[in-house]
Amino acid sequence: MEVSIQSIALATILTVLTTWAWRVLNWVWLRPKTLERLLRQQGFSGKPYTFLFGDLKEDSRLFREAYSKPIALSDDIKPRVLPFWHQSSQTYAKDSFMWIGPTPRVNITNPEQIKEIFSKIYDYPKPVFHPLLRSIADGLLTHEGEKWARHRKIINPAFHMEKLKLMSPAFYSSCTEMVDRWEKLVSIDRSCEVDVWVDLHNLTCDVISRTAFGSYYEEGIRIFKLQEEQALLANKALQSVYIPGWRFVPTTMNRRMKSIEKELQALLMDIVGRREKAMRAGEAASDDLLGLLLESNMRENVRMSLHDMIEECKIFYFAGQETTSVLLVWTMVLLSVHSHWQARAREEVLQIFGSRKPDFDRLSHLKIVTMILNEVLRLYPPVPMLSRTVREETKLGKLSIPPGVQLLMPTLLIHHDKELWGEDAEEFKPERFAEGVSKATKNQVSFLPFGWGPRMCIGQNFAMIEVKMALAMILQRFTFELSPSYAHAPLIVITLQPEYGAQVILHKAN
Repeated sequence: MEVSIQSIALATILTVLTTWAWRVLNWVWLRPKTLERLLRQQGFSGKPYTFLFGDLKEDSRLFREAYSKPIALSDDIKPRVLPFWHQSSQTYAKDSFMWIGPTPRVNITNPEQIKEIFSKIYDYPKPVFHPLLRSIADGLLTHEGEKWARHRKIINPAFHMEKLKLMSPAFYSSCTEMVDRWEKLVSIDRSCEVDVWVDLHNLTCDVISRTAFGSYYEEGIRIFKLQEEQALLANKALQSVYIPGWRFVPTTMNRRMKSIEKELQALLMDIVGRREKAMRAGEAASDDLLGLLLESNMRENVRMSLHDMIEECKIFYFAGQETTSVLLVWTMVLLSVHSHWQARAREEVLQIFGSRKPDFDRLSHLKIVTMILNEVLRLYPPVPMLSRTVREETKLGKLSIPPGVQLLMPTLLIHHDKELWGEDAEEFKPERFAEGVSKATKNQVSFLPFGWGPRMCIGQNFAMIEVKMALAMILQRFTFELSPSYAHAPLIVITLQPEYGAQVILHKAN
């Protein structure tokens, strides 16, 4: 009897080990090689798959090399920002593939295919996020299917224009503090050098703290600082192969990520809990995003849980701050270089507002400013690449995409594509948007700064209103040019940022 039990136990162990070994072998070799063969049959080209790491080692090497030094302002930014993809498009074709470990990622740049991918959100869901990225943003950004639809419905009312109008005093207060501080700096010599990246970063942090959490402003600032550190750590983790379960190993980085997540959860749980309790006691909802979100949630039969509410607050905070700060900084850099466009934008601002407070309703009259912002978003998209995944064999136009493949829409490459935008695609020419986005793109899906389709960024209007107000207030009071100390070095830290800051010489406007 004892021998029989031992035999059964041994057989069970052997079966488990064999199954496990087969799954590992399939994951690291058999499946990738099968997918490679299927992709080549579809006409895609790329480097042959190499065991476990794929192209990650080469990708990391190219990033290190690209980031080792700044570039000239007139240089093409693609080799620095997306070095591997740029090299692949030069070596193979625009529609090539690369290996993120054992997972193939296919480059899609054809506007019709992009339109289909972004339209059919249930056929092309977002990839499963790296667990460390989910700790930063596990809400509307990552949800799929019914949960995404439910959350979008609850959150959407908070971003209606009449609600955003209620937040404009918070935008104005934060911008006033920044430009007043700049005026004090330039008051003596009428000019001074400022790293505007630091100040614009702090400005958008301040705005989102006021508009997201209202009276819990101080806690909001702490939340931002924690999320900023979290993003840097997550970005570092993304440059290596993801090994399931590795995040539970008590490395220094994993312990810090866990500590940040614990503090964030505690802060947000306290803020949401207190606000929810006050509203249930009969207090009116505040005109901040959290109040509007809670109010909308209470009207639903199937509501968001407290955990879901906390995750959505984290996304408000992180995405809302990041997008606006990078758009503002690249706008100031490009207007510093193209002084005639800076002058045209200032003339328009003074014509519409004079020296008065920029009011919400007339921000939409800023046509030249809007053209400039669209061109900045084209040349320096906040998120340089967007991705989707295929979970079962799917027809994409004439292609048949096998399950397990990721589809990458490299926004930066698409926005700089000369076949789509003309021979002047690398040049700063806001006039291309003079008759709107549809005319500039020839009605093609080739302008994706906030995504496209049903999952387009819900905070797009929020970001554009904040940026227009900030830029209008800056142009009312200052002229600016790049400092000789400025080093042009765009890099990706989740969003496209200036690695060494943005040193600008501010002059008091006459």
